[in-house]
Amino acid sequence: MKENPLLEKSLHFAARIVKLYQHLSKEKKESIISKQIIRSGTSIGANANEAAYGVSQADFIAKMQIALKETAETEYWLKLLLLSDYLDEKLAQSLINDCLEIKRILVASLKTAKEPK
Repeated sequence: MKENPLLEKSLHFAARIVKLYQHLSKEKKESIISKQIIRSGTSIGANANEAAYGVSQADFIAKMQIALKETAETEYWLKLLLLSDYLDEKLAQSLINDCLEIKRILVASLKTAKEPK
């Protein structure tokens, strides 16, 4: 299978989210938002990866739609962590930018997948 930028970016993003979770839970002693963001942030790549092996076009679209919803949730948690001073501006913006880049890829992929053949 050829390299898939969405799968690569979402995997690396998930790894960053895991490290963020470790930082928040160990260093900042934060346990509520960190559990939410690890679920949503790692789910993006899991659903995109599952979509790549979808059994039908409808299955592919459904999984990509879920991945897109997870990017929106992750973006929300990142902004909340920034506003509540759990993250500094530089780290938060870097993570948000990565999340938005993945979101743009998902939107473009869904648009293409939904076009009539």
